[in-house]
Amino acid sequence: MRATTIYGPGDIRLEEAPDPTVRQPGDAVVRVTAACVCGSDLWRYRGVVPTRKPTRIGHEFVGVVEEVGAEVRSLAPGDFVIAPFAYSCGECVSCRHGIQTSCERGGYWGGPDRDGLPVDGGQGEYVRVPLADGTLVGVPEVPDDDLLPSLLTLTDVMGTGHHAALRGGAGPGRTVAVVGDGAVGLCAVLAARRLGAERVVIFSRHPDRQAVARQFGADDVIAARGEDGVGELRDLLGAPGADVVLEAVGNQDAMEQAIAAARPGGNVGYVGVPNGISHLSLRPLFNRNVNLLGGVAPVRAYLEELLADVLDGTIAPWRVFDSTMPLDDVAAAYAAMDDRTAIKVMLRR
Repeated sequence: MRATTIYGPGDIRLEEAPDPTVRQPGDAVVRVTAACVCGSDLWRYRGVVPTRKPTRIGHEFVGVVEEVGAEVRSLAPGDFVIAPFAYSCGECVSCRHGIQTSCERGGYWGGPDRDGLPVDGGQGEYVRVPLADGTLVGVPEVPDDDLLPSLLTLTDVMGTGHHAALRGGAGPGRTVAVVGDGAVGLCAVLAARRLGAERVVIFSRHPDRQAVARQFGADDVIAARGEDGVGELRDLLGAPGADVVLEAVGNQDAMEQAIAAARPGGNVGYVGVPNGISHLSLRPLFNRNVNLLGGVAPVRAYLEELLADVLDGTIAPWRVFDSTMPLDDVAAAYAAMDDRTAIKVMLRR
């Protein structure tokens, strides 16, 4: 099969790789029908996170089950499935508490499992899925192409945006501000609206992303950043900040802006993968009673709930995909997202 490997900054290659097989009784082999490039993949593409050796990459994919191990009970060949960005057993104490990203037996795509066996990255033609019963979520029937992008968002960005909104406490009567206009930030807008937020504001300087944010339910857009952006937010709301601020970037400036944008007693729901955050002072949080809540999103915990809303048309997160490319062009997909000429690229076989 063909699979994507990162060799270093700006060096993405589609290469021949061994076809995956069932290695453990709980495994499934999935034929990938669609995958995508994540904003967090760009940390390695840009060299912010070093690549010490060639590594398979990609953690968002959907597809069709080709083969299952002897102990798999919930899936069968031919089932269409959604794979969250981490695999998990569904049975340990962390999984039972809805924190599947801390599964005692789980892990992430593109590296070895707990037994040292290789696990494929999601940006390829096939993936061996460990712990398939606890990880994969089936869709009642194979979806048509129109539904595929929305289902693909459930592997990561929609669930991650939902985690930010949920942890931040977005809901009826709340004003929400979103820091970050990538796919996660845009999905956070949609998630806050879904949870009933009264008013949603996004910080964004890019017209294409502003347009998607408004389609997802943003009432207001602020183009300024940092102190200027926080000042505009306070003027706009006529208040010392938002009730809830959702941080979807993960760098120093974004986190500081998110904390400053929250009103005294407000919440910051943070889901941006931290990179380049050298320090975080507790004093602004302490002095203003601002609550910092969030972390890596256990999207598996939210998958069935969000899937139901996608299938009945309540939410349509597909709009974060503004480009579709063949897997052959995966290097171009990374370049497009790095150059901000695309919000998020879907990869098709």
